[in-house]
Amino acid sequence: MIKVDYHRDLKQVQSDGQLTAWLSDSNQHAPFDRLAWFEGLAEHCGLLPMLAVARDGSDLAVLPLQGDGGHLHALSNWYTFRYRPLASRSDALLGALAQGLAAEARRVTLSAVPDEDRSATRLETAFRKAGWLVRRTACDTNHILPVGGRSYDQYLAARPGKLRTTLRRKSGKVETRVLDRFDEQVWRAYESIYAESWKPEEGSPAFLRAFAAAEGRAGRLRLGIAHADGEPVAAQMWTVEGGTAWIHKLAHRDAAKPLSPGSVLSAALFRHVIDEDRVDLVDFGTGDDPYKRDWMEIVRLRYRLDMFRPGSPRNWPILGRNLLRAGAQYLAATAKRG
Repeated sequence: MIKVDYHRDLKQVQSDGQLTAWLSDSNQHAPFDRLAWFEGLAEHCGLLPMLAVARDGSDLAVLPLQGDGGHLHALSNWYTFRYRPLASRSDALLGALAQGLAAEARRVTLSAVPDEDRSATRLETAFRKAGWLVRRTACDTNHILPVGGRSYDQYLAARPGKLRTTLRRKSGKVETRVLDRFDEQVWRAYESIYAESWKPEEGSPAFLRAFAAAEGRAGRLRLGIAHADGEPVAAQMWTVEGGTAWIHKLAHRDAAKPLSPGSVLSAALFRHVIDEDRVDLVDFGTGDDPYKRDWMEIVRLRYRLDMFRPGSPRNWPILGRNLLRAGAQYLAATAKRG
């Protein structure tokens, strides 16, 4: 028999041995899928968590959610590369979650959902079968590099000529280091560099620092720092696990841009994760920034799933607008074909 329950106090989750084990790094091999990640979002980013959990004996399915007021969202933010249900292969468990959430929310919105693992399709199917109206749209892109057994030198030979020329001309002017542990001095340098970079203001420095320190203790952190004339000019934060290198943060001082320190440091980190960590995949997160195309080789879509309870009057204005938009798109497509 399938049982569904909800957890808004993540501290209480730690007393649930089965759930804690399922959300640990022994079972989940990406940072965005673990209880520690959700705890960090709640503690440092002000999110209100709600873990929806379905169980059938030893099988588990977890949908990490946030919010209240009848509209629930994915328990994620700008630091999350992708969001997916943490489920066994049983579609019945996802169906039970979708059915149970009908009593908890009038609307559920999940963004950055992948479909190379069928997460988007499984969620869409489960919610439709449970009586929800589902709108699925592409919302973002994800750039990746399948290493395919290549060495770093083989990988580099396939990069655009302009990038290879930049690295050849600038590498001798910048000194790089890659650390596999958290270092206070290097982290302070990273924060200083970020403050003088082209990047927007950091969303939650406390979250990022706590995450980096925890990944350092676990041996998964790859912290890169570049110096020019003894001064730190670029820094990057990557993590490595389960055969994947995740590129979380990168920044360089605007004043050092003529030295291309970001590119030189990226090259050092690619060399490290390919030749030393021997990863199978490098994941550059979300966003279609042009520079990512120089380093990556494949683009994957990320989807937004908007689920509505059709019987909720508060959903009717939104559903009406969606219907009008779909009608206009259909008419435009028909006119174009005609």
